[in-house]
Amino acid sequence: MLRVNENYLKLPGSYLFSKIGKKVSAYAQANPGKEIIRLGIGDVTQPLAGAIIEAMHRAVDEMGSPETFRGYAPDLGYEFLRNAIVKNDYEARGCQICADEIFVSDGAKSDSANIQELFAGDCKIAVCDPVYPVYVDSNVMAGRTGTYEEQTGMWSDVIYMPCVMENQFVPEFPKETPDVIYLCLPNNPTGTTITKSQLQEWVDYANKNGALIVYDGAYEAYISREEVAHSIYECEGARTCAIELKSFSKNAGFTGVRLGYTVVPKELKFGKASLHDMWARRHGTKYNGAPYIIQRAGEAVYSDAGKKQLKEQVAYYMNNASVIYDGLKKAGYTVFGGVDAPYIWLKTPEGMSSWDFFDYLLERANVVGTPGSGFGPSGEGYFRLTAFGSFENTRAALERIQGL
Repeated sequence: MLRVNENYLKLPGSYLFSKIGKKVSAYAQANPGKEIIRLGIGDVTQPLAGAIIEAMHRAVDEMGSPETFRGYAPDLGYEFLRNAIVKNDYEARGCQICADEIFVSDGAKSDSANIQELFAGDCKIAVCDPVYPVYVDSNVMAGRTGTYEEQTGMWSDVIYMPCVMENQFVPEFPKETPDVIYLCLPNNPTGTTITKSQLQEWVDYANKNGALIVYDGAYEAYISREEVAHSIYECEGARTCAIELKSFSKNAGFTGVRLGYTVVPKELKFGKASLHDMWARRHGTKYNGAPYIIQRAGEAVYSDAGKKQLKEQVAYYMNNASVIYDGLKKAGYTVFGGVDAPYIWLKTPEGMSSWDFFDYLLERANVVGTPGSGFGPSGEGYFRLTAFGSFENTRAALERIQGL
């Protein structure tokens, strides 16, 4: 008889955003006349930039001709895209990254879940708390997290680094030394980040303790302050301790197109094992590459026209962030984020849990957000709103909240 991977059975409930979707659908069905504004899931709403659409059209035409048709993509991704990434995301910032250290994929979410396949089953992971759920859940599925404690909302073998108002939502070095450290900066869900000098301390810590940093830079395009690093490889020594995940979803609106990449430096070795070679083997075995049309779209992100158009889109969303931040402040809420990230993190009203506040906003204002407790135990008492809606809906949502 078949035996299943029982680690999947340890996962409590459904994936956070699946649960939100079900609750919102049930409310919509019961209240068909209500117009619901969704500021919960971090999904973009602006259409793809013109330069990207033009590149996709050209690539589609190429696929219709025998002379220019493309089949399977190269394992690491097409050179034209990897070279554009190196030039614009790394060389321009003084980082030494080679094209063959870049692995093109269908997005940072899948890479952040799959990267744990390189780690031993008894590796100890450390995560910020609150945290993007995929980091923990993927390690649960691999059997690396121990048992789930219902009362605390914690896994017994996970090292939690609380990020709360008292420490400005900045993680502190854990008392127990981890093997793998997940950092998402600018942070999802809190919308906060750290300076380059603070990030350098994490790189030094990892190298000193023989730990690996999995660095999720999905929101790098939203950084506005000069003292904040756009890549962990701006820090000295990062090539020997860090893997970086990047996405085209939030900077270029590719949530429905799917494209991302992971950087694994060749110096990244533990014992005799090269993580670069291991990830290359995994990539070649389990992945057939992002489509040629999509990779040409990714290349257009780095064109002069693409950069200009995407800068305007980022500014559009960050203007929404300011509207949310200022509107909530006026309404008397305690608010964070919204400066270097498109997320607003707020304290729920006194005596109201994260899910209570979710229901309150949905039922009283018909506005959808994300309960902080869905990101981990330290998220209880907080709530996330995204700036990825339209300006009109964002303004309308804040007017509704202010009117409560």
